[in-house]
Amino acid sequence: MSKEIIANIEPFETRVAILEDGQLVNLFVERGEPLAGNIYKGRVANVLPGMDAAFIDIGLERNAFLHVGDVRAQRLAGEEVDDSFGRGAIAQRLRVGQEILVQVTKEPMGTKGARVTTYVALPAYYLVLMPTVNYVGVSRRIERDQERRRLRQLADKLRPKGMGVIVRTAAEGASEKDLADDIQFLLQVWSRVEERSKNSRAPALVYQDLRLIRRVVRDLFTDDVSRFLIDSPEEFQRVQDLVASFAPKLKSRISLHRASEPVFEALGVERELEKALRRKVWLRSGGYIVIDRTEALTVIDVNTGKYVGKTDLATTIFRTNLEAVGEIVRQITLRDIGGIILVDFIDMENESHRQRVMQAVNEAVRKDRSKIHIIDLTGLGLVEITRKRVYQDLEEIMRIPCPYCEGRGRVLSPETMSMRTRREVRRLMRTASAAALLVEVHPDVYKELFRDGPSWVRQLEEQTGRRLTIRGRDGMHLERMRVVEGERVEDLGREETARDRRGQVYWLDREGEDTLVFSERDVEQELALAAAGNSRNGLMRRLLKLLGRS
Repeated sequence: MSKEIIANIEPFETRVAILEDGQLVNLFVERGEPLAGNIYKGRVANVLPGMDAAFIDIGLERNAFLHVGDVRAQRLAGEEVDDSFGRGAIAQRLRVGQEILVQVTKEPMGTKGARVTTYVALPAYYLVLMPTVNYVGVSRRIERDQERRRLRQLADKLRPKGMGVIVRTAAEGASEKDLADDIQFLLQVWSRVEERSKNSRAPALVYQDLRLIRRVVRDLFTDDVSRFLIDSPEEFQRVQDLVASFAPKLKSRISLHRASEPVFEALGVERELEKALRRKVWLRSGGYIVIDRTEALTVIDVNTGKYVGKTDLATTIFRTNLEAVGEIVRQITLRDIGGIILVDFIDMENESHRQRVMQAVNEAVRKDRSKIHIIDLTGLGLVEITRKRVYQDLEEIMRIPCPYCEGRGRVLSPETMSMRTRREVRRLMRTASAAALLVEVHPDVYKELFRDGPSWVRQLEEQTGRRLTIRGRDGMHLERMRVVEGERVEDLGREETARDRRGQVYWLDREGEDTLVFSERDVEQELALAAAGNSRNGLMRRLLKLLGRS
């Protein structure tokens, strides 16, 4: 299997793609400073016995979350020593105002702050040093028993007294000197962390983890990578110098992309990235999977789609499910979906088919670097998966909730909106002070309004004695209508009349609770105030939200 790392470096964004046999399997995006892996000297802001947790002020916008299970017993240099962490409930171990050393294990996501632990881990190329535990571990990806025993013995021999070490996958075949060099380097890093902690006042950053490119070199650039392609000459030189210091045999695999065509476009990564953001992902057979996110979990549904099979229904379903397994795991990894994942396979009555699909799932997730747990196939064809996530997933980085549908993913149909528009127009025709009204709506809503002809408009004019003009307007939001009042219907279509201070603009609330009424002048004034962060009116803020301008 051919594995490549492709790096695209731009002024405000760095992207790294992992390709296996030319197919995109991982994408990492960095904008701004990463937080995961950073070590802070923090101050306990709140202790919550009911949650067995505490909130730690580490100098970020939101306090970090620390669970009682992530609180160690012993103290470190730079921490207060007037009472012990001890054991037991969170209230017996921490107190408000106490200063402690924590490391970020999960970045802030949505409305949640960062998650932290007091068990510090410092990674290098071959080893991870854990100054707060007494433990030796070997990566499960190193499968040969003899090599595992050799590495465990070396790690146990080299590790500092009272500290723990984890041997990483890259250490397979490494010499004792390679591991010893890593130990010395990590001890120097830890010494600097302790020194900064002693001399700092909480909250303070005392160690910052590597940026994306160097993190990829440290964690992913191993012997199984055939090429590391970078499109920045400066970053190319830095990576070469870095690799030469600890893995010189890999230096020849680093290449500089010199072509005029952007590297992601040249290798088809941009096209694959667009697919990775779609809700529906097609399979080669003609089947497809649908990926939907909720607040609590991600649901993945498998469908046969265009695939009709060649033998019988059971075989068609089995083959669709089996093909879907690989794509599902690829999409989970590529999008970096975490938390609870529910996969709804097509129901299979054949027990051997069910077992083979589950075997394929367990085999496919072995490549995933994140901690993952799979619960067996249920009678309804559901597979429950939990997956640990450290950084924001692709969806959170590249998209925001729709300002129009507020993340629901659906809007009112043209038929529903036409009914609402009719009701609102009837109310306005009865209550308006002007002699004429112009109503602008989405073209699809306009078609629905006049599906049975214009007789209802003429009837309304006769009942109220006012003139009414309705027209479709390209580019208008489906759930929005615009009403302009005037004295003569002939003048209402003119742009200057629409801007006249006498004109009124009516915005229909999408939930149908209120009709928001504002003059054009008020709208412009409020937009200017909102841009300066000084919006005064609660209803106007709702209007700005409907407009996507909040």
